[in-house]
Amino acid sequence: MQWACKSFDELGNDELYALIKHRIDIFVVEQCCAYAELDNKDSDPNTRHILASRNGTLLAYARLLPPGLSYRDSSMGRFAVHRDARGQGLGSQLLDKSVAQAGELWPESAITISAQAHLMQFYQRAGFEPVSSEYMEDGIAHIEMHRAANAA
Repeated sequence: MQWACKSFDELGNDELYALIKHRIDIFVVEQCCAYAELDNKDSDPNTRHILASRNGTLLAYARLLPPGLSYRDSSMGRFAVHRDARGQGLGSQLLDKSVAQAGELWPESAITISAQAHLMQFYQRAGFEPVSSEYMEDGIAHIEMHRAANAA
């Protein structure tokens, strides 16, 4: 598995196409969720894209957002693992790498996420705690979760 953490400007055309297709395939098509996939946050100079590929195929992706772009804290989202790669621990690896990278980039910042509610326990294993009641976002139940800066 090849892992990469890149800014928008560091992404090649093929990588950018692959990550957008990956996100649309999962969030728009698979989850039947019509929403504004391109939200002007991908190209922010401080946003980072975490990509996991094997043999040139993107299998997992996450987006890290700097403090102040979505929340006062740093944030991460768009976690997506290719259907054929699920059940192999890749999602946990992706979450661990994303948390570690956010800690390196913004060590003084906590992390706030808007998690799909059915994944709350997945995020709790990485130190996130719920800080809201469930709410609907784009037709899917979500919950806001928080992880303290440099939480173990």
